Amino acid sequence: MDYRELGRTGWKISSIGFGAWAIGGDAWGKTDDATSLATIHAAIDAGVNFIDTADVYGDGHSERLIAQVLRERPGEIIVATKAGRRLNPHTAAGYNRANLTAFVERSLQNLNTEALDLLQLHCPPSEVYAMPEVFEVLDNLVRAGKVRYYGVSVERVDEALAAIEFPNVQSVQIIFNLFRHKPIEQFFAAAQAKRVGILARVPLASGLLSGKITAATNFEASDHRNYNRHGEAFDQGETFAGVDYATGLQAVEELRALVPIDASMAQFALRWILMFDAVTTAIPGAKMPEQMRANADAAALAPLDAATMAEAQTIYERLIRPLVHARW
Repeated sequence: MDYRELGRTGWKISSIGFGAWAIGGDAWGKTDDATSLATIHAAIDAGVNFIDTADVYGDGHSERLIAQVLRERPGEIIVATKAGRRLNPHTAAGYNRANLTAFVERSLQNLNTEALDLLQLHCPPSEVYAMPEVFEVLDNLVRAGKVRYYGVSVERVDEALAAIEFPNVQSVQIIFNLFRHKPIEQFFAAAQAKRVGILARVPLASGLLSGKITAATNFEASDHRNYNRHGEAFDQGETFAGVDYATGLQAVEELRALVPIDASMAQFALRWILMFDAVTTAIPGAKMPEQMRANADAAALAPLDAATMAEAQTIYERLIRPLVHARW
């Protein structure tokens, strides 16, 4: 495992983190707590020291599982959580002092800690980035000792650019993978200039880039990949990175030819992300220990050569850019 600096926090975090959405409930298909706990342990055993969760993942269940493991494991593990998606309706006006404070207090209880390491606004409406009072609330939570640092999770590049205009934003969590190149062109340099960390979320395009999904794959009824392909429940870009399913499968088949002989498709996709120095960590999810160990092993792969990077770009330009680049 290698480690990269997270913004201006002084923390060095693992370049492969653990995304804890899947263990919170059944949004990625059924799981069980014993397996989920073993998966978190496997992440730490592999050198992962950064875990990303949210208060809505299983209505706090993900946070509570993480807290259970951390009680058993010595050493410094950075836990990032998120707030905002508990709002119903999810409106910019809901990002106020009372609600954010209540969300933080609940996460503090779930995580059994006195201060949240990293609090992220959870893909708020775009209007929030024109509301400095929201970030003043976050500053006050830092001063009160409830939050150590804060950042944002965003849907779009324009939101990421607006977010880093606030001086105390330490990190931006953004969808970045082989199907999402726009951040390279429009965001990475700006983030590096301000020393803002980048957390690459949806790094495997909801499993498409694992190479294990086919046209015949059936997803459980509760799995968002079954019911949100076109944004029926939440932002379309969250599911398969917004890429049309059949086109994504075609792109994966073409990308297979680029995968090193000693790597899986998923490991190749993660190593591609780590080729960009602006990225602090990629946060793939995992439901089972063997998935987590395989994800972590991607950090040890040799750098991809220029020809491989160029061919991956060519596939993106031909198949994917027309589908996603203008929107996200």
